[in-house]
Amino acid sequence: MSSATPSPGPAAASSSASSVAPSAAPSPGPAPGLRPPTLRDVLAAQARLEGLVVRTPVARYAEVDATAGTAVVVKHENLQHTGAFKVRGALNLLLGFDAAARARGIVAYSTGNHAQALAYAARRTGTGCTIVMPERPNPVKERAVRALGARVLLHGATFDDARVRAEAVAGETGARLVGAANEPALVAGVATATWELLQQAPDLDVLVVPVGGGSGAAAACLVARALAPQVQVVGVQSAASPAAHDSWAAGELLARPNATRAEGLAVGTGFALTQHVMRAALADFLLVSDDEIAAAQRLYLTGARTVAEGAGAAALAAVLAHPDRFAGRTVGVVCSGGNAAEAELVRALRA
Repeated sequence: MSSATPSPGPAAASSSASSVAPSAAPSPGPAPGLRPPTLRDVLAAQARLEGLVVRTPVARYAEVDATAGTAVVVKHENLQHTGAFKVRGALNLLLGFDAAARARGIVAYSTGNHAQALAYAARRTGTGCTIVMPERPNPVKERAVRALGARVLLHGATFDDARVRAEAVAGETGARLVGAANEPALVAGVATATWELLQQAPDLDVLVVPVGGGSGAAAACLVARALAPQVQVVGVQSAASPAAHDSWAAGELLARPNATRAEGLAVGTGFALTQHVMRAALADFLLVSDDEIAAAQRLYLTGARTVAEGAGAAALAAVLAHPDRFAGRTVGVVCSGGNAAEAELVRALRA
């Protein structure tokens, strides 16, 4: 049984928010108020990314279905370039740059997958790229970012510490600061994964998406609302880093403790753009424990022969932890990334 109960939604924030007193959060990246992407933006991204990203497969696994007690369709974004879904958004953004913007370059802050995606897209488009990561990052992700040719700076203990340093670097150099969530072009690019999934599995009842900054969940909401309004989109986050969940429940951006082991979910504040989209269309937002995420990673490894990092296993963790929420329904889960460190996989196998 889960360590947390399903959230009743924004109107009942007091019953689902973290016990830590809320505080106002800064709005990282570009200023809030940016226009959310539309379905037309998603279609433009789909055309722009044709042949540049993997049309990742979907699959079902008997052992996963049996353990979950329902039909589970896995969207394998862990098989995407750089091992995660975020490359869709990064390419869509940087392919839209003109020569002057590419010459100025970009700077970003990331725990890993956003960093890899931007480094990959920057190399493909000839754009200078600096990435600020928290100290002691996932070594698999750090090595990959460096191998892609990006300049890497290690700063602070958390995602939000890295953000502060990235903002300073952007101010000093004139490079374009690229946030992880307050970027319409990123969300539009990421939305192409849901576009594919709804074609590959048109019988879905529910789609469960992990939430860190929220680009994946906001993208899923955008596409499902336009193309398959009968499909409920459910977000999931670690209870150890519940900023996005609590911001959604409260209807305002909040800062929360940020202690999850799943670095792809490790953000300490809500993001204005993605929260705006999720509040309008997210059907539910669940919390799971880090141990429940590790158990889902183990099921992926043993029951689906699939490597999922913590964030990549979070959607499946929600289905396993909240069986009554999903029983008797066809549930899509986004395995958003597979960039797991060795120690993480060993811990998962012992879960």
